[in-house]
Amino acid sequence: MSIYLFASITPKPEHVAELAAELRHMVEQTRKEAGNRRYDLLRRADGAPGFYLYETYVDEAAVQAHRESAHYVAFRSKIGDWLAEPVDVKVLMGVDIAE
Repeated sequence: MSIYLFASITPKPEHVAELAAELRHMVEQTRKEAGNRRYDLLRRADGAPGFYLYETYVDEAAVQAHRESAHYVAFRSKIGDWLAEPVDVKVLMGVDIAE
């Protein structure tokens, strides 16, 4: 059963560009992971400095592999001081998912 994650990331205004660059790198690297099915980066349409990640993995083991990957560990170590609030990650299960 697929695992779905929705992460909300709110940077401090002065760190929007740095976070955006790091998130683009995360997209590139995470999409290469064997257990990743989808990794989409979204931004608020109203221009507020918020980013969102919509992620789909084949199973819980794939989520864990992602969290242990070198690029994820490096990302988390860089962004701590850039954030206005802690990253909010919601783990979701599918109800009616389009293929």
